[in-house]
Amino acid sequence: MDIKLRAELNSGTTGVRPGFELELPALEVWLRNHVDGFAGPVRVEQFKGGQSNPTYKLTAASGTYVLRSKPLGTLLKSAHAVDREYRVMTALAPAGVPVPRTFALCTDDSVIGRWFYVMAFTDGPIVWDLPSDRWSSGQRATIWMAGVEAAARLHRVDFAAVGLADFGKPGGYVARQMRRWSEQYQYTRDGIYNPAMDQLIPFLAERLPAREPTAVVHGDLQLSNMIQDGAGARVAAIIDWELATLGNPASDFAYYCRDYHVPAEAGGFSGSVDALGLPPEREVIRQWSEATGHDVGDDWMIYIIFNMFRLAAIRQGVAKRIKDGTATSANAGLAAEGAVLMANTAWRLAREFG
Repeated sequence: MDIKLRAELNSGTTGVRPGFELELPALEVWLRNHVDGFAGPVRVEQFKGGQSNPTYKLTAASGTYVLRSKPLGTLLKSAHAVDREYRVMTALAPAGVPVPRTFALCTDDSVIGRWFYVMAFTDGPIVWDLPSDRWSSGQRATIWMAGVEAAARLHRVDFAAVGLADFGKPGGYVARQMRRWSEQYQYTRDGIYNPAMDQLIPFLAERLPAREPTAVVHGDLQLSNMIQDGAGARVAAIIDWELATLGNPASDFAYYCRDYHVPAEAGGFSGSVDALGLPPEREVIRQWSEATGHDVGDDWMIYIIFNMFRLAAIRQGVAKRIKDGTATSANAGLAAEGAVLMANTAWRLAREFG
């Protein structure tokens, strides 16, 4: 997809799409009872971006809020855990990680028909199109390195000290993720021909990292999940924490850096790093390692390939939800195409890696 079109399709809000309406009277009662200082009435819009958990902008007399809920329909086991999103953001805020302020979590289906939580609205741009000519070389480098700094803030958090010791399992993260996303791929492959995925599963299974550090990981760490501070060179908030857990911070950071290996037609900047004014990958890794104390070791390219496999499985899951009628983004129909392109890129890198 053209990156400018991608930015247009995903930026801002739209009217609430059919099938995703909220029960406003019940919601307003709940907000008054659970969000300090809330005063209605409330006006609701739906964010264009995002493929998983429906996300709404609530404009009220007392301010602007964001509501994020589970999707409708039959859900995969352990998926769309908005309660985990709420917990991790609430825990990380005092540790200096840029996250939105959280207000309240609702696990009562009788309010709007599904679990949800409410957080503060963070004003600022989300960059969907870093390689486009909308940005100068200097701006691109500033935006990219702000994301690196935000990732380092996350990956150096003492997870036990912030109350997240039981948020996941230490060690074995990549192996567990391989099992999870291989199963997701098998479950969602109906009608999508993606043979590179069948090649990647045994390739990665034979090359799992022998030793893994443990940190809080975001699970979907990329610029499109970061709200930029429009007034300076920093990230105001990391959003979309659905896949957060305890895991391998080097693998999480490799997900952010995969665009160094993704071709332009898939939104990356492989082969054009210098022309775009971006820092070399090796320099970015060095700065992240110095800031966090974590070493990527000899497994960096395995992490890159694994994360491309994982992203392909995620996109294929979105395509499955389209077929089932529960996709939350109007442009999610491009997901199947993106899954195939990402898997093919990963398999090409795997063959080069040997």
